[in-house]
Amino acid sequence: MPRDVRLIIEKLIEAGYEAYAVGGCVRDSLIGREPHDWDITTSATPYEIKDIFKKTIDTGLKHGTVTVMMNHVGYEVTTFRIDGEYSDHRRPDSVTFTRELREDLLRRDFTINAMAYNDKTGVVDLYGGMDDLRDKVIRCVGNPDERFDEDALRIFRAVRFSAQLGYSIEAATADAIKRHVEELRMVSAERIETEFTKLITSDHPEKIEELYDYGITSVFLPEFDVLMRTEQETPYHIYDVGHHTIEVMKNVSPRKHMRYAALLHDIGKPAAKTTEVLDREVHGKYYHNVDHFKGHNVIGADMVPDIMKRLRMDNDTMKAVSRLVYFHDVGINGFSKKGMRRLLSKLGTENFEDLYELRIADMKGQSDFKLEERKQLIREFREYYEEIVKDRDALSIKDLKIDGTGLMNMGVPKGPEVGKILNALLEKVLENPSLNEKEELERLALEMINSGKREVHDVTI
Repeated sequence: MPRDVRLIIEKLIEAGYEAYAVGGCVRDSLIGREPHDWDITTSATPYEIKDIFKKTIDTGLKHGTVTVMMNHVGYEVTTFRIDGEYSDHRRPDSVTFTRELREDLLRRDFTINAMAYNDKTGVVDLYGGMDDLRDKVIRCVGNPDERFDEDALRIFRAVRFSAQLGYSIEAATADAIKRHVEELRMVSAERIETEFTKLITSDHPEKIEELYDYGITSVFLPEFDVLMRTEQETPYHIYDVGHHTIEVMKNVSPRKHMRYAALLHDIGKPAAKTTEVLDREVHGKYYHNVDHFKGHNVIGADMVPDIMKRLRMDNDTMKAVSRLVYFHDVGINGFSKKGMRRLLSKLGTENFEDLYELRIADMKGQSDFKLEERKQLIREFREYYEEIVKDRDALSIKDLKIDGTGLMNMGVPKGPEVGKILNALLEKVLENPSLNEKEELERLALEMINSGKREVHDVTI
């Protein structure tokens, strides 16, 4: 235990009370993980706690919690308590303080989180948490129906702990999850997002399939359920869209925006799906029909904001995911250096590595049809990027060797015309980087001014 945690516990014991580190910090210490937080539980009441320590914050007195400040760090100290009824399946209607550790541990969610420790007593394990750590099992404390009825988010937490720790869910606990899953609809989106993000950024993002099997995704992410039911008959794929998505999630780094981008990269496929009659053999397999998903990246990028707002996701993550979903399939069948310049102009060079990582993961979740050819395309994709960065090709208006002031000095009136000409010049430079010289840009701009034409092209990658 950290020195300050030990000191708080010792002071409480010296004052005649019981005190222990409790919950996740004990669990993590026992399995060799570094605890993120240290929670302390005690038989002392909140006001008794406040009498012992000089610096405290009234975090939640009616729920028994006082934050004790030690060396500018806060530690939550909570009185042993018994929770009342949970009429909303989220929080207890009332809390009763108790002097019995046993009753406090009984109200906790899972056995592995219901252990306490201090240096004098050692580990206090009244409900089989040590056995379940040994057997790598997630099991509710006491009656699982009661635990889930008290707080429906525990349904989600069971699968999340299973993902983070690589444990299985005990049978009675799993059965109770299925019985109580609809109660998750009463849980706030913010709490669900917190648990879901922890799950998909864990070492086992494939546990999302358990969320689907239990019916949990139907509550907060029904679009994923549709993916799990969407077949893709095509030589390039060996999985349905849902299982392909899971494979991609497993193959990107556990950064929040990357796991969400992998989760949602094909979210537009069901809406984009069309089927063509083929009736021939391809790559050793006979296909009566073959599926196409043209434009699924555009459809998916349009869906991302609604999904992520529903989860109360932060704007930076939402924008990053939308961007990656939109561009993940652009130029997938071949690229030119000119196309790469146009892509980077829209994407931003700072986002290339994320897109490259997603593309590699996407390929790992597919079949081996034309695999060497696709690997070569990926290599060229990266080579073009590296050449463009090395050559410092202009990719945005700020990279042009002429600016708005220069155009106005040439007679262009201040206003939207300046922006139109700069965009037109950028289009020409993306096509031919050698044009990015001051004299050449002035010549092109003068032609536009004199002719009255404003050449603004669609960006085609």
